[in-house]
Order: sequence, then C-alpha cells, then structure tokens
Amino acid sequence: MNDFVNAAEAPDFDTAGIVRRARRKRATAIAGIATALIVAGGGTALATINSGSEVSKPATAGTATADPEATYVALEDSKYKLDFGGLSLEFARQQLLKSQLKLGKVGEVDCGENGKPGTVVEVSPHSPTAVPRGASISLILCAG
Repeated sequence: MNDFVNAAEAPDFDTAGIVRRARRKRATAIAGIATALIVAGGGTALATINSGSEVSKPATAGTATADPEATYVALEDSKYKLDFGGLSLEFARQQLLKSQLKLGKVGEVDCGENGKPGTVVEVSPHSPTAVPRGASISLILCAG
C-alpha cells in the first residue's frame, strides 16, 4: 500500500475555468442562433414565444388605442405581464386558458391598413390594472 502513496500526483482541474468556458460557448451559440432567426424572419416567432417579457412594440397608426399597455394583462400573483397584441382569437383564447383567465366580450374595431384582420389590438382590463386568476378579459379585434 505504501508503494502507491507517492507514485503519481492527482490531476488538477480548473473547474471554474471549464464552467466559464462552457457558459461563454453556450451564450455565443444562442446569440448566433437568435441573430440567424431574426435575419431569416423568425424574429416575430421569438417575440410571440416570449410573451412574458415586456418588449416595447412600435405604435401603429389607426389602431384602437394609443396606450402602449393596452394589449398587456397583469396578474396579481405574477410579476410578468401577458401580451395579447397581434394574437389571433384562437391563440388568445388558449393563452387565457393557460393563465386561468376567462374570455369575456369580444368586439371589433376598424384598425385601417396597419392592422391584420382578426388579431387582438386591445384587452380590457389592461395593465397596469392587475387582475386575479379567474377574471374575465375582454378582447377587441382588428376588423380590417
């Protein structure tokens, strides 16, 4: 047993450096993929997937309201806001069910040439008013 005690030194690993390099490579890869998607036109898909974040959208002329928060719903028990702007009625209904909210009244408004017909342009009540789970949310769609 004593013959093996001083035979060879144990390998020395720089674990912190390995972790930093792995994180840096992963961040670079994600940034490259996101850039490629945006250049290829997938930027809108990324924005729709990330509905919980607060991404400012450019105001379009002729929409139902000039309030930038008009398409966001704030929940009382969440720090994130749900963005329904530009979603179809069916997809908005799925988002409401997923968030444990009820669909209230559905109305339409003329949004001119700038809006896509059948998409959400306003919700009620909208942010900064916080609603509890189970509340009814009314949607106003673009009539085209």
